[in-house]
Amino acid sequence: MVLYQPSNGYCYNSDTHFLYSFIVENLKKFKNIKGQLLDIGSGSGILGLLLARDYEKIILNQCEIQTLFQDFSLKNAKCNGIDTIMYKGSFLNLNFDKEFDICVSNPPFYHTNVIKSENENLKIARYNDSLPLEKFIKKVSRVLKTDGKFFFCYDVKQLKDIIKLLKETKLNIEALQFVHPKQSKDATLVLIYARKNSKSLLRVLEPLVVFENDDFSKKLKNL
Repeated sequence: MVLYQPSNGYCYNSDTHFLYSFIVENLKKFKNIKGQLLDIGSGSGILGLLLARDYEKIILNQCEIQTLFQDFSLKNAKCNGIDTIMYKGSFLNLNFDKEFDICVSNPPFYHTNVIKSENENLKIARYNDSLPLEKFIKKVSRVLKTDGKFFFCYDVKQLKDIIKLLKETKLNIEALQFVHPKQSKDATLVLIYARKNSKSLLRVLEPLVVFENDDFSKKLKNL
């Protein structure tokens, strides 16, 4: 795939690769992946475009608050021959004309009380001012169909709040995977798969370790 990104702005990072791999792993048990998929905060479009490429029966929808990244998502969809429907504006304020079978997101999750980048595009893409956790999860629950799937990644330090909010909105966690910078370091990122109105038991996948001996781990290189 060819993907255009801003030379001075937010670019997709390893979190997106982790999340994409996590989604593919959890979709293996389903024989026929199809329906409406919404990529929330699509950025340059990479996550939704990869999934639309891999699952031909998926209908890709993207929403993005920043005009710059709306243009990148549309440009990247066109140059890779993938159809998409772009919703322009804040996910929280948009009125969607449909419910979705799958929602995916690599949302901004840094707290507002940390030191922020001077670049406005980076601020919106990284910090949760424009997409607070509680409002984000509640809106996802409203736009998902019954049995709809929700995949996202988040700062592991906020997992307690995530579990509480998902339960309150009838989104049952079916799988978790923790990402560790090194084997000896605490996890910094959590990958989450939840399903609306599901009663399945929780599955915790093998931890993903990024570095081994100051180089990328074998698993990460493969990913």
